[in-house]
Amino acid sequence: MRVPAELVGTRVTRTAFDHQVRISFTDHAPDGRIHIEGELVIETPFTLKDPSGHQALLMPATGPSLAPVLDLFAKCVTEVEVTGQGTLSLGFDDGTRLGIEPDPDYESWKLTGSGIDPVLVGPGGETNWQH
Repeated sequence: MRVPAELVGTRVTRTAFDHQVRISFTDHAPDGRIHIEGELVIETPFTLKDPSGHQALLMPATGPSLAPVLDLFAKCVTEVEVTGQGTLSLGFDDGTRLGIEPDPDYESWKLTGSGIDPVLVGPGGETNWQH
């Protein structure tokens, strides 16, 4: 699988919650056309560390406790890292960090869209990450 480095430079344009957490990213080409449009779907617990260093463990389908994710709106992705069996780490322009580890029993995260290669981290994670 390929590390989704194309997310660097995109902005968070939407967040949504139900039994999953969905974060949409968009980047525009110099001519104003959409260059990258992606959606990250999180299905398992994940961490969100704010710029002050406070880290929260968040769980999809928990309603108001997911409010910290709203602070990602309009933030720019500055770093994308995938380590191990598919641990995703996203860094944002204000110092916020989002982390998702593979789950032994469930799909933990997936990324789909245009201008990026799709990624699905299934139960137990994935191997052979390409940078």
